[in-house]
Amino acid sequence: MQDNATEVTAAGIARLAGVGRAAVSNWRRRHADFPKPVGGTETSPSFALGEVEAWLRKQGKLAEVPLRERVWQQLVGHPEGPLTALVHAGCALLLIHERPTVWLDATAGSDARLAALMPGALEQVLTPRFGGVPAAGVKASSGAPGVNAGATGGGVNTGAVAGGVNAPSAAPGVNAPPGSAGVNAPPGSAGVNDAPATPAVNSSPAGQPVNARSAVHTPTDVHGTPPRRASTPRASTPRASTSRTADPATPAPALRIPTGPQLLPSVPLLRGAGELAAEIGARQAFEFLLGRHLDANPRQYTLTPTGLAGLMADLVGPVRTVLDPACGTGALLRAVDTRPGQELYAQDSAPELAALTALRLALHSRAAVRAAAGDTLRADAHPELRADAVLCHPPFNERNWGHDELAYDARWEYGFPARTESELAWVQHALARLADGGSAVLLMPPAAASRRSGRRIRADLLRRGALRAVVALPVGAAPPYNIPLHVWVLRRPDRTPAAPEVLLVDTGRFAGEGRGGPHWAAVREAVLDAWRSFERAGRLEERPGFARSVPVIGLLDDDVDLAPARHLPPAAVADGAEQLTAVREHLGETLRLTADLTPPPAAPAPGTRWPLTTIGELARGGALVMRTGGNGGHVRVPVLTDHDVLAGTAPSGTLPESEEEAVLAEPGDVVVPVLGGGSVARVIDEATGGAALGRNLVLLRPDRAALDPWFLAGFLRGTANNRQASSYASTATRLDVRRLQLPRLPLDEQRRYGARFRALDEFERALRHTSRLGEQLVRGMYDGLTDGTVAPD
Repeated sequence: MQDNATEVTAAGIARLAGVGRAAVSNWRRRHADFPKPVGGTETSPSFALGEVEAWLRKQGKLAEVPLRERVWQQLVGHPEGPLTALVHAGCALLLIHERPTVWLDATAGSDARLAALMPGALEQVLTPRFGGVPAAGVKASSGAPGVNAGATGGGVNTGAVAGGVNAPSAAPGVNAPPGSAGVNAPPGSAGVNDAPATPAVNSSPAGQPVNARSAVHTPTDVHGTPPRRASTPRASTPRASTSRTADPATPAPALRIPTGPQLLPSVPLLRGAGELAAEIGARQAFEFLLGRHLDANPRQYTLTPTGLAGLMADLVGPVRTVLDPACGTGALLRAVDTRPGQELYAQDSAPELAALTALRLALHSRAAVRAAAGDTLRADAHPELRADAVLCHPPFNERNWGHDELAYDARWEYGFPARTESELAWVQHALARLADGGSAVLLMPPAAASRRSGRRIRADLLRRGALRAVVALPVGAAPPYNIPLHVWVLRRPDRTPAAPEVLLVDTGRFAGEGRGGPHWAAVREAVLDAWRSFERAGRLEERPGFARSVPVIGLLDDDVDLAPARHLPPAAVADGAEQLTAVREHLGETLRLTADLTPPPAAPAPGTRWPLTTIGELARGGALVMRTGGNGGHVRVPVLTDHDVLAGTAPSGTLPESEEEAVLAEPGDVVVPVLGGGSVARVIDEATGGAALGRNLVLLRPDRAALDPWFLAGFLRGTANNRQASSYASTATRLDVRRLQLPRLPLDEQRRYGARFRALDEFERALRHTSRLGEQLVRGMYDGLTDGTVAPD
């Protein structure tokens, strides 16, 4: 079946064909048979993806659409939006992962048959993994043996004697009367839209409840007070409106089995996702689609970086039951070490994110996943849970978190949080869901450690031994990147320590340059070493400028300020003057080198017009190879980020491990960032060779017999060249590397230009190094003069 349900914009067509948007506009004007718009607007029309692919092949402009690009275009062009498409694709990928033979059988027939079979097949997979999943549009009843089953109904999508596939998928109603054979089906029928001779597929046995978790489905407010409205979604949830909104009064299951009619528009996407799974695996196919969606919408989500999620998970250690009450995309639960019999609990106020988290976790491990959608503070989906650990990246600075309606909530053991202290409400919620002795790790804004409105709660957390450590992260560790966030480590007291102390850690020394983020491996090693030493002994000897344990009595003053920087002495600076002298000498050497590298006076030349080619044409002709980054592979290697390329620094990033091999840079490769609007291209040297290519980077590997790398990188940095190859959104600039132009010159002439470009690169790097040394000297002088280690004379 040709995929005419999925729509694609002119920009998408340009990416498919490896041309600029201007070329697509020319095709529309010059070719009468170019596909007509099927949607969009007058200024930004959209076209049927299947028609576009067929036209491109007919014109010889496209031999084959890359599988990943085709699946991605099907997802972003889905008529119900990319989030719904992601959920449907995730359901199919989980079915492929769990029951590959069922998937193969279902896909052997028509699209209509696949859509009809999918709900029953999904019920077989989702019910055991998620503890019961209702059908889409079916409302769970409190205490019911199934989901809107009749008196003798067997569960979701089945009547008393239902034997068909997806009985209610085409039905206008979902509430079957007692004793009925199906929804809107005559008594005794095998099912809705099913021939009587068709055997039952994935139907539940009569009388077996499919979804009986009353804790998630009960319609009553678990805190006794009917809330007025849902709180603002956490920072990691989409700001745009979603197709359905979680009722704050009642938590809902994170995932509902989509019906046949709902799945029918998604069938081309599901088949494409199945092909992608056959190529790279179901888990990695879902990670690719989810990761690309997050990359394409960076302002809609606040994500927990992989390195930070790993550190927080390591602080709780190996555990069996884990809860994330503000799960976002599931990064924290995904970072937990897997173990047999593990149970992962999740909740988020955005239904689509809760569903994506459930699918992501189910694909990642064999743990039982219990996910729900709803406002956690107002309508907790897991009120009876006593977990071994809680991991949480809560929303910051919320005012409408439920202050008025939750005044008498039993969770406020340490004091009722002020309206401005939503983070302390999340802290107490985490402690309330722990078993005695269980641990909680939360990401917190630094203000929560020192605001006067929260000092009474902080004091009680200290007195009762619940707060065990506060770790100040480096600037740039997580959004918002301009402030050093904190990690709080808490434990539900099973006894009050005799002489309690609290560990305070400041990792500011590990801050990375620019926006590249900290060196997470070093942060993790240092923090875990301090934490484990503190755990063993109950105290930690002072490590100047980095960590110390402080007696609780020393923190219980009028402010109860827990900011580590306020209680840690500065690092030893006995040799500060000698260090500054060494920096000054190094700066002098670098200044002399910079002067030697200064380019000679520019010689005038007549304006030259060369015959031009594009990177896309060179790639099609085999003169270079283009690769995009973003996959971590199996081997942990340094990751070159777009910030590293822009700042000219060493690889500093990390990527999650993946089944797909990472793209490793080799000396002589040229790396180009595609976001940000800067004219930058970096030639990989021996020191950077072997690093994995990060996201938002394109690697060009030239054929040395046809292209000089320095010639290539130099011409790619031209301002006019970048301007003509860039597209502009309201808040961002994206570079289409295939549209970048290059003059057609003989190899000897390329090398002449390449030598000059290389000299300019050395001069630029010397300038950067000089700037860093100058800043280091100035900062050291200020610090030395103000702390008394440097004399003013």
